[in-house]
Order: sequence, then structure tokens, then C-alpha cells
Amino acid sequence: MSIDSAIAALAPHFGDRLSTADGVRDTFGRNEAWYPVTPPDAVVWPETTDEVALVAKTCNEHGCPIIAWGAGTSLEGHIVPVQGGITLSFDRMNQVLEVHDADMDAVVQPGVTRKQLNEELRASGLFFPIDPGADASIGGMAATRASGTCAVRYGTMRESIMALEVVLADGRIIRTGSRARKASNGYDLTKLFVGSEGTLGIITELTVRLHPQPEAVSAAVCGFETLEGAIDTVMQTIQMAIPVARIELVDQVAIKAINAYSGFEMQEGPHLFVEFHGSEQGVAEQAEIVGALCEENGGTGFEWATKQEDRTRLWSARHNFYYAVKQMFPGTTGYNTDACVPISRLQDCILESWEDQRDSGLNAVLIGHAGDGNFHLSYMIDPDNPEELSQAKTLADRLSARTIRMGGTVSGEHGIGIAKKKFMAEEHGEDAWQLMGEIKRTFDPAGILNPGKLVPGN
Repeated sequence: MSIDSAIAALAPHFGDRLSTADGVRDTFGRNEAWYPVTPPDAVVWPETTDEVALVAKTCNEHGCPIIAWGAGTSLEGHIVPVQGGITLSFDRMNQVLEVHDADMDAVVQPGVTRKQLNEELRASGLFFPIDPGADASIGGMAATRASGTCAVRYGTMRESIMALEVVLADGRIIRTGSRARKASNGYDLTKLFVGSEGTLGIITELTVRLHPQPEAVSAAVCGFETLEGAIDTVMQTIQMAIPVARIELVDQVAIKAINAYSGFEMQEGPHLFVEFHGSEQGVAEQAEIVGALCEENGGTGFEWATKQEDRTRLWSARHNFYYAVKQMFPGTTGYNTDACVPISRLQDCILESWEDQRDSGLNAVLIGHAGDGNFHLSYMIDPDNPEELSQAKTLADRLSARTIRMGGTVSGEHGIGIAKKKFMAEEHGEDAWQLMGEIKRTFDPAGILNPGKLVPGN
């Protein structure tokens, strides 16, 4: 029973769709975070659910770990094969299988990316609103329970997944949920797999909820003298139930980087990026109210962008902020973390975290989906500098502890991956975390699915 024997057993079935070449393995050993390159022992490209089931059954028999790979954009080391094994790449399972316009749902394979799906939906009048920034795969987004900039209005992947096809660790294929809009008929297995980070099963098909494209869309940008003023505006907007589609907080460091990288000329200070969806009249009313709130809280230069090309440029700049910051601090990578707190504690958590970072002397950038109480801190470090890495870990750990103390969660959207596993018992309680481990062992007795992640004793 070994990894080598599993690879040998699978090789005749996959031919050149199974690779043990060093260059290929290194590619699939990389990640978007600070973790060092950790190659799997082999990479397999399945094309059908039956092939995924064959890999799972074979690996289960030989005790070989399996790590599912979508687009490789996760930030917490979910895809790092910490115990070796086979990385299962879904590059070739990337088809939009069905679009049901009248029912506003679609059936897709896990390798379909969010941009690809929306491109195929363009003529239907529908769109898929979950936007984590990166062009992530839908399967990976479900596995990590992703959300992003539009979650304040449209929810997260938890609300967007209606049904799944899943391959279990022993090769069995199951279906969960249906295309019905609601159900009251047993355990909600769909929601159990969403957010399980590849530890319970391998998602091979998804039915996702779609939304009508809004009649009118308008974006706005506003600068502030202080972080407090920007955060107060966010809190008041949410508490007044203004149905913003996005409301993003961007600190002064990110603004400076965005200006240089994307050719903007925004005043260097905290900003809010806001987007409104609805009717022409509704969008205008929402923008007027938010504009007044901005002014009351020290905001200046509230500017609208109604043309699609202007909005696209604005949100592209927001999504590319990490690359902009890396350009501003050459030779660094981000130790990226996120936190999510009740909206009433957002200002306290952000300001305490910002003070903590400032006292450390590390360069950092703060940006967030503030309407959800969710924000991100990226500590920009030299990954080969042990002192800087240790300092970033300490700051991130203090942020996680602070978040739990304020009634929040250590991750609003990045997921747990590797570094935050140690906070699971503190956030959920030891008994609840141990129960998660028992669920894992029920679904995956041999512990082959993404081992070392999420649960105790794994």
C-alpha cells in the first residue's frame, strides 16, 4: 500500500494525462500564498466523473492522498499536498452543461471558471454574481465556500449552490440536492460539502443559482480623510438597508499602489468603492443616499461611473490590488489573512489590527468587503526572511484571536487551509471541532482526501 503503487495502477488508464515530471509537479506544488513549493507525487487530468471515481477508488485501496485542484487561486494553502499524493486537476472538466433560463440556474463541471460562466450567460440576461476577484473555478469556489465583492447583496457560494454531484473517497458517486428552490427532506448534504475544502468528497458537477442582469448599474468612488469615516459610512449604509451590490473598503496604501499600477489619480487616503444594481430610478436614489452619508463622514470627491468600460476599469483595478502592492514592494509576497466580525465591531477590529500592524514596522495593506464585516490584511514580507515570516504569523494569529473575541470568525472567505486550523477549536468549541473530525472519518475512513486540513486527527 503506497503512493507509488497507486500511481502505477492508474498509469495505464490515463496515459499522458498522468504526469510525474518534475516541472509539472512543481507547477501544481505552487500556491498563491507564502507557502513553499510542495509538489505532489503525480498529477492526473480526468475528463469524466467515472474517471474521478476510478482515481478515488484506486487511491483509497492504496492509501494515496488526493488533492482536488481547480484554478489554484486559494490563499490559505488548501491545495498544498502536505502529505504528497496525487493532485487531481479539473482543467479538462470545464464545460457548462446546461442553462435553464426560465428557472435561473445552470449545471456546470467543476473546472468552469466564474468568468467563463458569465461569458456563456451573456445572451441569456442572467449572470452568476459570486466574485472573489480571481478567476477561480466554480468547483474550487464551492469547496472553499467563496464569496467576494457582491456577497453583501447576493450572498456567498453557500446560497448559490443548489445541487452537487460528488465522488466519495471510496469511489461511490452521489448526488445531493435538486433544482427545486427549496426542500424539507433530510440532512442537507449539499451544504455539508460546500466549504469542506476537499476533505469529504470530490465535486464533479454543480447546479448553481443565477440572477437576472440588473436594468441599471452604477459604480461610485469616494475618498476619506480617515478609516473611521469610511467605516462609519459602511455601517450606516448597511444599517439603513440600502441594497448596495458592492461596498469595498480600500486603505491608503492600496490606493497608492492602484494609482501606480492601474493609472488612476485618486487622492491617497482610504476609499470606498460602491456599486448599485436595480432600476434607473432605484440606482440613482441609492447613490444619492450613500453620497450624502459619505459627505457626512468626511468623504470627498464622490464620483459616479455609469459606463460599462469605466466600471470594468474600476473593478479591475480593485481586483488587481495585490499585484499592484507587490509591484510597490518588490521582492515581497503577501502573508494574506482575512477576518469577519459583526458589523457593529468592524471599526474596532480594523483599527486595533491596523495599530498592531503599524507598531510592527511591517508593510501591509488593508482591503475588504466591508458590507459583510469582512476585511483582508496582507503583510508584505520577504518569504526567505524567517524574522519577517514569524512576525507576520504572529500578527495574523493576533488578528484571528481578536476576531473570535469580538464574536466573529477567523475567515469570512479565504477558508481554513493550513495556518488557521489551530483556531478551529477556539472558534467552534472543542466538542464541535471533534465532531467535524468524526464526520470526516465517516466519509473518508482512510483519510486520503486532502489530508492535514481543516479537522483534528487528519
